[in-house]
Amino acid sequence: MFQNFINWNPSPEIFTIPGINWPVRWYGLMWALAFIGSHFVMHRIYKTEGRSNAALDKLTLYIILGTIIGARLGHCLFYGPWFDKADLNGNLIEEGYLSHPLNILKVYEGGLASHGGAFGIIAGMALYCFKTKESWLWLFDRLVVTVPLAGMLIRIGNLINGEIVGNITSVPWAFVFQNNFDDVLMFKNQGMPIPPRHPAQLYEAIYCLFLFILMYQLWKHKRANFGPGFMFGLFCLLLFVQRFITEFLKVNQSSFEDNLAFNMGQLLSVPFIIAGLFFMWRSFKFKPSNV
Repeated sequence: MFQNFINWNPSPEIFTIPGINWPVRWYGLMWALAFIGSHFVMHRIYKTEGRSNAALDKLTLYIILGTIIGARLGHCLFYGPWFDKADLNGNLIEEGYLSHPLNILKVYEGGLASHGGAFGIIAGMALYCFKTKESWLWLFDRLVVTVPLAGMLIRIGNLINGEIVGNITSVPWAFVFQNNFDDVLMFKNQGMPIPPRHPAQLYEAIYCLFLFILMYQLWKHKRANFGPGFMFGLFCLLLFVQRFITEFLKVNQSSFEDNLAFNMGQLLSVPFIIAGLFFMWRSFKFKPSNV
């Protein structure tokens, strides 16, 4: 029925490590490449601006810990469920994170929220700047060059997993996500064809690629023209306005969002948009006078 659309059914696993039966997944590889790519770009930035490799190594550790911890806690707290969910007969449907706290540690099962990762990075960088006495606005203006690159790779991982899918659509480039758990349960297992959906992950990945190119070019050629905090503010504005808009094309990640005027992703984007406007406005007060 939906033969004219892109049939999407890649395996989420690359291979399984022999002996221990541990699968190596594309999603994990994309996260690893996100950290490697970010470190490579930050190394170029640090070298160009006279910062040491030792400082970058310490920064990388804070980024990795802040991102993973923040993204995992963000998923558990923002999207839940917090407590066990059962059907009318009392059968367990889904375990809650507060009912089973050790499940929070099961990062390998998936469940990482980008907004939580953003909060985690901010917290990690604040702690890093406090300990090293680095200017936090200088650092954030450079760090946002790398974040879109990482975001692009992570969204590619989501695409391979068939998760964070878009709404049902008939656009020619729609994907039929054969590996999406909810669609398999709702349609395929009921004998119905899986409907085509917006590849929302691909939309965000492409946008992040262009945002990375923009932020890198601004850092490379225009950074001396901006006051501190401008690039950080611009990044927050551009990324989270896009996220707010794209959420209209995406399936809600949790059922409680169906009763909200705006879903959780949109609500969590608003503070970043406001912060972006504030830091851009603030940067003009400290704009270099020789440009």
